[in-house]
Amino acid sequence: MIEDTGIEDAGIVGDERDAEAGREVSWRARSVGLAAVDLDDAGLLHAWRSDPVVTYEVGIWPRSLTAMRERIEHDSDNDDRDDFLVLLPDGTPIGHIALSDQNIVNGTAQIELMLAPEARGLGHGTAAVDALVDLAFGELPLYRLTAETHTDNAPALAVLVKAGFVHEGVSRAACLHRGRRHDLAVLSLLRPEWAAMDRPRAWDA
Repeated sequence: MIEDTGIEDAGIVGDERDAEAGREVSWRARSVGLAAVDLDDAGLLHAWRSDPVVTYEVGIWPRSLTAMRERIEHDSDNDDRDDFLVLLPDGTPIGHIALSDQNIVNGTAQIELMLAPEARGLGHGTAAVDALVDLAFGELPLYRLTAETHTDNAPALAVLVKAGFVHEGVSRAACLHRGRRHDLAVLSLLRPEWAAMDRPRAWDA
């Protein structure tokens, strides 16, 4: 699910910042880099997911730090999923993005995104999605990418549309949150649509 929200990074101590600044960027775009999530990122992801704004806006619940570590370990062995931290050029982490539910036979996958609030409205969300789309279509034999978000999550929908995703429809009452059913907007991007885009690719950065 696209989660265009997050928390301030006040909980990141100096040593953690230094570690982020020195990590290897595995994929780079015009204003952000993507670094594969590893076990040392558990505290950061746990803090983002535990923020009350995130749990309210996108309908997720906090995990324990132990559970987050276990999830990272599990996902690292999962060939159907790739998780990345979104980093600024100076190494500051500003979000998490993933290519999940990869089905190489059918050529399909889903995009997930969570940005910290200080990074919103600056184009970083679109840059991160563009970078992951370029990875999916430029390096993997994928043909169709999908994304889902609450129908009233205007910032997330704007990021997806700017990145070229097309509204397909609505999954009615597909999400249960705080005792209410919520609709999910379903968007997709196909390889020919990506190929026709007149924008620099991530590898041109």
